[in-house]
Amino acid sequence: MSVSFPLHEPATPLRHRQRTQRQPEGGAILGSLLGLILLLSACTSPAPVIPPAPVETPVTTPPETRPSPDPTGANEPVRTTGRGRWVRADWSALPGWNDDSLTLAWPALLRSCDRLPAAGAVQSSAWAPVCDAARAIGPAADETRIRQFLTSRLQPWRVEGPTGQVDGLMTGYFEPLIEASRVRTARQTVPLYAPPADLATRKPWYTRAQIDTLPAAISALKGKAIAWVADPLDATLVQVQGSGRLMLTEPDGSRRMVRIAYAANNDHPFVPLSRWLVQQGAFTLEQASWPAIRDWARANPQRVRELVNVNPRYVFFREEALPDPSIGAVGAQGVPLTPGRSIAVDKESIPYGTPVWLASTEPQPWSLNPPPARPLQRLVMAQDTGSAIVGAVRADYYWGWGDGAEDRAGRTKQPLRLWALWPR
Repeated sequence: MSVSFPLHEPATPLRHRQRTQRQPEGGAILGSLLGLILLLSACTSPAPVIPPAPVETPVTTPPETRPSPDPTGANEPVRTTGRGRWVRADWSALPGWNDDSLTLAWPALLRSCDRLPAAGAVQSSAWAPVCDAARAIGPAADETRIRQFLTSRLQPWRVEGPTGQVDGLMTGYFEPLIEASRVRTARQTVPLYAPPADLATRKPWYTRAQIDTLPAAISALKGKAIAWVADPLDATLVQVQGSGRLMLTEPDGSRRMVRIAYAANNDHPFVPLSRWLVQQGAFTLEQASWPAIRDWARANPQRVRELVNVNPRYVFFREEALPDPSIGAVGAQGVPLTPGRSIAVDKESIPYGTPVWLASTEPQPWSLNPPPARPLQRLVMAQDTGSAIVGAVRADYYWGWGDGAEDRAGRTKQPLRLWALWPR
């Protein structure tokens, strides 16, 4: 699930991006990165406008939706979706199409094909012959073969809002990697909990602040700690993202990597930490990012608990084995996410498993005089979603895990245009 990164309300599974597999507060996640804690989410801020140029470079109730795109309308120039419309386009309209390394997206496409039986009758009928042909080509296809396959089998459709808006918002999410201990230590004192037994009998359950202070809440969670971490912000971040990796030290001193995945939440609303920090004068809305939140916390360690308690929502986890650390978290489509090639979308606009051409820009640190934006134009797969990912031209970009993923996801709030690629 996409948290969109701490810049907006969490997404569901990886970033609740509410997702089927990934359910964080927040891109992505990943979802999720960090589907994530900031006021700057697409749900709370206007989408940035893409200036004319030769290169196109997170409780409200969603509006009533119509069915997802009907693949039987392939001969029509415009097709209606639950969030807007698709407009037929030429391959030449896709900015950067000839420059992408399509081999990097091919494994993600094959994974989506593996979930075809779960896609529904209409979508399956459209994709079955395409996926059969893709499997026949195999995972070792070269660039030329993949490009010829896509252009001959698929039709580009420009994704637009209900009144023709083509410009939207891209946020980012990721999968946190955190040092943790199976038992509480002098340094690692912040718990990550499995759901309490009485969670379903009390709605809403206790708030984040009450969980740490009320005897009844503490008693209900006795013996429910999966692991303990050192930094309250790390615990908050993995809750926003909806999943994460723990480098876990066991009582016998052995170490292993495990994944924790979203299991439930306390039914309180999500409140972005950035909103409170902006009100405190820590930074402006334009400067808000997850790295900026961490900088403030390092400068104000005595106020970190006050900061995290601003958000009453609390996420509970389940532990999962991680036999292959090279595989990403499972997104809402039910397939492992691919760093840099999976996105969370509004499934009322773009069905899961759809290849999408994404035209955006690389995130960069805030500056009064930023350098020219670098294009981010590539083939991605719609494989996740999140509660903050709403709208036709809306995506949460999965940055993966490890070095740099948190920083990139935390800064991602980019202009966006999308083209769905659907069987001819």
